[in-house]
Amino acid sequence: MPNRALLTAATGMQAQQQNVDNIANNLANASTTGFKRSRIEFQDLMYQNLRAAGGAVNASTNLPVGLQIGLGTRSIANMRSYLQGDFKQTDNPLDTIIEGSGFFQIRQANGDLAYTRAGAFKVDNQGQMVTANGDALEPSITIPTEATSITIGKDGTVSITTQGQANPQNVGQIQLAVFPNPAGLEAIGGNLFKETGSSGQAVVGTPNTNGFGSIGQGFLEGSNVNVVEELVNMISAQRVYETNSKVITTADRMLGTINQAVN
Repeated sequence: MPNRALLTAATGMQAQQQNVDNIANNLANASTTGFKRSRIEFQDLMYQNLRAAGGAVNASTNLPVGLQIGLGTRSIANMRSYLQGDFKQTDNPLDTIIEGSGFFQIRQANGDLAYTRAGAFKVDNQGQMVTANGDALEPSITIPTEATSITIGKDGTVSITTQGQANPQNVGQIQLAVFPNPAGLEAIGGNLFKETGSSGQAVVGTPNTNGFGSIGQGFLEGSNVNVVEELVNMISAQRVYETNSKVITTADRMLGTINQAVN
C-alpha cells in the first residue's frame, strides 16, 4: 500500500533528522574542553504479518517462511563515547587532566553533585578552586592568596609554596569518581554530567590508585570529536534522508495513479 510506504519513509526521515541533529552537536563541540561525542542508535518498529511463518498451506504442508512488512524505524538512544581526547598543554597550574578513568566532582550552586572531565579550574574571590561557572571542586580546595606556586601531583595532592617557605604546604587533594556504566550519565550542559539510575552510584577514590586515572597538571583534555568522521556520517545521513524522501515521492505518484484509475 502506498499509504503505508509514506508513513514508513516518514519515520526514516525523522530518524535521520535526529541523527543530523546529534552530528551537529558533536561538530559544534569539536573544540569544547572535555566534550565526549555521541552517536545515535536506531531500532526497527513493528511488523505487519501478512503471512505467518509456519502457517498451514494444507493438511500436510506449512509455510517455510512468512511475509512481514516493516513499519519503519526510530532512534532509541545516543551512545556517548568516553574515549580520551587529545591533551593540550597550557602551562596553567590550575589546568588539569585525567589520564585514564574518572571524573572530577563538582558541587553545583543548588548543592547537587555533578561530574566533568573538563579540568579548566579557576580560583574565586574566596580562593576556592572552581569551574568557569563558579561551581566549586569537591572536596573543596582553597588556594591561599600568598601562594607563589601551585603543584598538583598525579595522586591529586595539591601543594603550594609561599615566599620564604622552603617546604611545600599541602592544601588539599582532588578526588575522582568512577561509575559502573558511565554511558548512563546524563549530560546537563556546562561540561557537566549527573548520576542516573542507569549510570549506577559514583565510586570515589584517590587518583592513580585502584584503577582510578592519574592527574596531570598544566594540560587540558580536548574534545574526542573526529571532525572528518562526523562529516562522513553527516553525508551518509543526508543520503539516507534523501532516499526516504524519494520513497515518499514514489508512493505519492502511485497514489495519484490509483486515483486517476478510479476516476
